Amino acid sequence: MFVANNSGKSVRLYMKQRLESQFTENEIRFFFREAILKRFQLSPSELLLSDEIKFSESDLLYIRSIVKRLLSNEPFQHIIGHTHFYGLKIHCTKDALVPRPETEELVDWIVQSFKDTPDIMIDLCTGSGCIALALKTHFSKSNVIATDISKPALNLAMHNAKQIDCEVNFIEHSILEEDFKGKFSFESVDLVVSNPPYIPHKESVGMAQNVVGFDPHLALFVPDNDPLLFYREISLKSFPILRKDGMLFFEIHELYGNEVVDLLKEIGYKSIELRKDLQGKDRMIKALK
Repeated sequence: MFVANNSGKSVRLYMKQRLESQFTENEIRFFFREAILKRFQLSPSELLLSDEIKFSESDLLYIRSIVKRLLSNEPFQHIIGHTHFYGLKIHCTKDALVPRPETEELVDWIVQSFKDTPDIMIDLCTGSGCIALALKTHFSKSNVIATDISKPALNLAMHNAKQIDCEVNFIEHSILEEDFKGKFSFESVDLVVSNPPYIPHKESVGMAQNVVGFDPHLALFVPDNDPLLFYREISLKSFPILRKDGMLFFEIHELYGNEVVDLLKEIGYKSIELRKDLQGKDRMIKALK
C-alpha cells in the first residue's frame, strides 16, 4: 500500500508529500477536498470528518490516479470533470477553456452595470458557455444568445445548459467570417460580451503546460502580428446592432488594454473603462455605444 493506512488523514498526507514540489499547500488542500467530495458524495458537514473516512482499495487507486495526472500537468478541472463558476457547476473538458476567476469578475461587472433586466444579450466565443449561463441565471427573463466557431465547444456549452436547466440559444458562428446581419433575427441588443482568443503565438513558449498542453489552441491564440484581431472584428460588427447606450464588455490580454481602448475610441464607442482584476492586471473593458 502506498499510504500508511486507509484513513483520510493518511491520504491527505500522501497527496501533500507527492504534490508539494509543484503546488501550494492551499492548492493541495483544495484538490483533496474536491476529490473526496466527488468520490464519497459528502455534505459540507461530513467533510469536516474527512480524516476519519476509510478508503477502499478502489478509492486509493482513484486518489493515486489524480495525483499522477496532476504531476503530468493535466488541469485539475479536467481530472475532476467540473469547476464552479459564479455559483454554477460547469462541466470541463479539453473542448473549451477552463473557466477562470478573472472571467467571474467580468460577469460580476456586467451584472452590476444593469439596473434593469436587459432584453437581449450576446456572448461571443462562448466556449464552455460559462458567461452566457451565468448571465441567464441572473437575468432569467433576458434573451441570451451564445456563439462559437467550435462545434465541440458548443456541444459542451449545451450540455452545461442542460445540466443546470438554463435556456440559452447556442449558435455556430465565426465572428471573423460572418456579420451578424442575416444570422440573428433582431436589430438591437443591450449587451455584447466576449472573452475571445487574445494570446500571441509567441507567448506559448513560456506558458504553463496545464494551459498550453490541454486548453484548445483555437480558443487561446491569435497571430503575433495582429493581437487585436478579435477585438477589432467584434467591436466593428457589434456597433451597428447595439442600441444607444448598449454595452460592450471584453476580457483582455493584460498587455493590450490601452490599445483596445484606443481601438474602441476610433470606432466610436464612449465611456470606455479599463479595469484591473484582483491580481492587479488590466483584464477587462467596458464601453458604451
